[in-house]
Amino acid sequence: MQLIDGKAVSSSVLEDCRAQIEFLSNRGCSPGLAVVLVGDDPASRAYVRSKERTCHELGIHSVKMELSAETTQDELLGIIASLNQDEDVDGILVQSPPPAHIDERAIILAIDPSKDVDGFHPVNVAKLALEEPGGFVPCTPLGCQRLLGHYGIETRGRRVVVVGRSMIVGKPLAMLLMARGDLGDATVTVAHSRTDDLPGVCLDADILVAAVGIPEFIGKDHVKEGAVVIDVGINRVEDKGAKKGYRLVGDVNFDEVASRCRAITPVPGGVGPMTIAMLMSNTVKACAQRRGIDLADLTETGLS
Repeated sequence: MQLIDGKAVSSSVLEDCRAQIEFLSNRGCSPGLAVVLVGDDPASRAYVRSKERTCHELGIHSVKMELSAETTQDELLGIIASLNQDEDVDGILVQSPPPAHIDERAIILAIDPSKDVDGFHPVNVAKLALEEPGGFVPCTPLGCQRLLGHYGIETRGRRVVVVGRSMIVGKPLAMLLMARGDLGDATVTVAHSRTDDLPGVCLDADILVAAVGIPEFIGKDHVKEGAVVIDVGINRVEDKGAKKGYRLVGDVNFDEVASRCRAITPVPGGVGPMTIAMLMSNTVKACAQRRGIDLADLTETGLS
């Protein structure tokens, strides 16, 4: 069994970003990312701090806007309109979930698609479905695909089962893996917690992706011998023996499943680190595209 190390792969992605940022800097531009946080959710604050720290380490211009939970929909829309016009900002991310009175769909629609580095705007969803490379793919599924590629896990012709149908992970990942080309060409089934005979469906998978949001939901009855398992879930479960009173687990029961797998991601340390890394990658891509710079030239000149 091989452990898929998301920390190591994310470091590789960030090194690629550093080279691309230097390439852009030599052409007179620098990527900028604006992160907007509404309210004081502790988990959201932690994510925002991590994103800000990574921007600083890479040399990405970072704009952090922390707004009170009482911020109105119109006020938030006004801020997004301003960021859309800000030439120093290439990517805009509104941390999810916002307070209940904010219409998250309206916020997504308000973001300029060319700055939608989260990949949630309908324009970018359509580009993913149409296999147009200029769009932005949500960071977590893009990170899952990068993990498979880094470890040389073949997807062409393989059967993939994605357990989870969200627009954040399940649906975009299915589209990525069934698309034509490298790290695609898979036969993909999207299942969920209400799928009849879910264990039987999962047992057909050469690659099983768990993104259902239920702690340790996927057990040994779901995984065939020699399968690759990608666990997207990050769940807190009570653990009175732990210093913080809880521990982090995935959507997969790791102890039950690991011995059956060819390869598996741990939680933490698997998919999680890839999300921020791919956000940085999307931001660099946005900067290049908005200025008409082809990052492929970096590879062709041998600078990467």
